[in-house]
Amino acid sequence: MDKSHILSISVAVVGAVWFLVHHLYNSMWFRSERLRRKLWMQGIKGPSPSLIYGNLPEMQKIQLNALTSTPNNADIVAHDYTSSLFPYFVQWRKEYGPIYTYSTGTRQHLYVNQAELVKEMNQCISLDLGKPSYITKRLAPMLGNGILRSNGPLWAQQRKIIAPEFFMDKVKQVMVGLMVESMQPLVRKWEDSIEAQSGVMADIRVDEDLRGFTADVIARACFGSSYSKGREIFSKLRKLQTAISKQSFLFGVPGYGLLPMKKQNEILSLEREIESLIWETVKERESKCKEACSSEKDLLHLILEGALNDQSLGEDSSKRFIVDNCKNIYFAGHESTAVAASWCLMLLALQPEWQSRVRAEVAQVCGGSLPDADSVSRLKTVTMVIQEALRLYPPAAFVSREALEEIQLGNVTIPKGTCLWTLIPTLHRDAEIWGSDANEFKPERFSDGVSKACKYPQAYIPFGVGSRLCLGRNMAMVQLKIVLALIISKFTFSLSTKYRHSPAYRMIVEPGNGVHILIQNI
Repeated sequence: MDKSHILSISVAVVGAVWFLVHHLYNSMWFRSERLRRKLWMQGIKGPSPSLIYGNLPEMQKIQLNALTSTPNNADIVAHDYTSSLFPYFVQWRKEYGPIYTYSTGTRQHLYVNQAELVKEMNQCISLDLGKPSYITKRLAPMLGNGILRSNGPLWAQQRKIIAPEFFMDKVKQVMVGLMVESMQPLVRKWEDSIEAQSGVMADIRVDEDLRGFTADVIARACFGSSYSKGREIFSKLRKLQTAISKQSFLFGVPGYGLLPMKKQNEILSLEREIESLIWETVKERESKCKEACSSEKDLLHLILEGALNDQSLGEDSSKRFIVDNCKNIYFAGHESTAVAASWCLMLLALQPEWQSRVRAEVAQVCGGSLPDADSVSRLKTVTMVIQEALRLYPPAAFVSREALEEIQLGNVTIPKGTCLWTLIPTLHRDAEIWGSDANEFKPERFSDGVSKACKYPQAYIPFGVGSRLCLGRNMAMVQLKIVLALIISKFTFSLSTKYRHSPAYRMIVEPGNGVHILIQNI
């Protein structure tokens, strides 16, 4: 075969591949265009997209302008961070209102920040409203096909098995003592730091210590006395989160947010190491699940029992179920709670009067003793502080959904394939819902509960919406109460000069440079 013949074949192959890619892209683009037209016909407008990348170039331009025009005021704690982290959503909301549509390449999105429509999402129990597939695909190394990532009947099956283990009665019965016990080393560490630094005051970065605490709680809850292996898993999961967060989760366009091969290999290696560690633990615990054991069972034991007793799961499927959902519990129960606790302490460091109120309540309710299952439920002031902190700094920035089939929400028909986004911090700062003081830290707004805190209670969604509401919310609230009760009963604190206010979006909204506080014994 001569060179000209080979060249002709090569050209033909390249041409065929190009035609196929071009055809597929155009068909996907026209599908997105049909979705957009269906939304526009209902009066839902938005920025005009370009042919290939949709509104992505405009989003990047707005983001760049926000970075260059925002003054460096890290010493000033301004609670509204949406205009710096998500400036395109803020700008488009001003132009098109609380409901608008935009696209990223072949993905059509519907931005939903209207209280009535969020209420409809809260009441929706349809399995046709699931997690966006293009996002969950990127999270697969961290979450497997567990409850945070799965959709449809598989998700419903997992929820049926897992949800009962996080009901409030079980959290109080099993986990309160464990949480209090896990806080003791942290308190002693801070006391030692005060003694070592001056005997009067210590400058401490609290966010890493709080990660250690929440990791200890989940590791003990899942693994009982084998929590040292759980800590190793946490360390690797944190590295995996850092690697994955290099990708852009808001842009559904091929070629954007792709990682270098070296980083992809790192993700794959960490994924395998984590799964191997979990497999080892599952095998150790599996035999105990088959025995009629009368001793107290840890969380992994209880969930493993549920999986093994589910007749629809085979042996291999039940093990896969456990591995994937251990990853989910670790990430959601560890990282999000630690970040929420960090924001709580940052806000209280600015509010000594609320520290005093919490301290007085803890003394009255607990009477000098450590918190227990009964006293935790009576800490009303602590609850108000946590609710307000979660309003201003919800760890989850978005509620994200995809219409897996055409679905009706209120008077809006959502076409199949449309991705819905609700920006939680914007909803939590809407002056029409919360009043003119929406950007201020005022826990007293929750004195009569969420139902009286704002004009539309359905607009308060720190744990998500609908049937996919965070399963671990009871556990998170109890943990946060114990953290605040024990720390404030032992210490007073204020913000350190090292603190730089820089909320950062890394899968969740966390303090970009940590939380440094000046702490002293009472």
